[in-house]
Amino acid sequence: MMYLITGGERSGKSSFAENLAKKLAERPLYVATARKWDANFQERIDRHQKDRDERWINIEKEKFLSEIDFSGKVAVVDCVTLWLTNFFVDTKNDVPLCLEQAKAEIDALVKQENATIIIVTNEIGMGLHAETAVGRKFTELQGWMNQYIASKADNVVLMVSGIPVEIKKAK
Repeated sequence: MMYLITGGERSGKSSFAENLAKKLAERPLYVATARKWDANFQERIDRHQKDRDERWINIEKEKFLSEIDFSGKVAVVDCVTLWLTNFFVDTKNDVPLCLEQAKAEIDALVKQENATIIIVTNEIGMGLHAETAVGRKFTELQGWMNQYIASKADNVVLMVSGIPVEIKKAK
């Protein structure tokens, strides 16, 4: 079972995903995709880890989510935007290569049996228009990847001002 939780910045995506995971499992996994860019970012990571209680099993995975065995588990993957940033930087902004690599990872997740994976993403294309060409390239990459994950997901929820709006529901 795969869920995609999407929405704008501070729309309540992560809280919704975490609450859903806690309803579905006593010891959910939390997969953080952030790369530690600097000391300030490390502080942000530390703060987020402290926000989660002892029920959570924390895993840090910058890119290769397929290396995690999700079988029989419930996991939150937070978030696609930071995850894609890692591919984008490592490929020197090669959008087709990023899409190829990221889609392969999502395809591998879909194949894992008896797993519930709750993926958090951002609708960055709904915000301000990126000022730079590289920013616009990344916005396009994010949009295409969101579409791909949504096509594979069983359930898609759009968060708007803290309110979940169900877009796609498992049959």
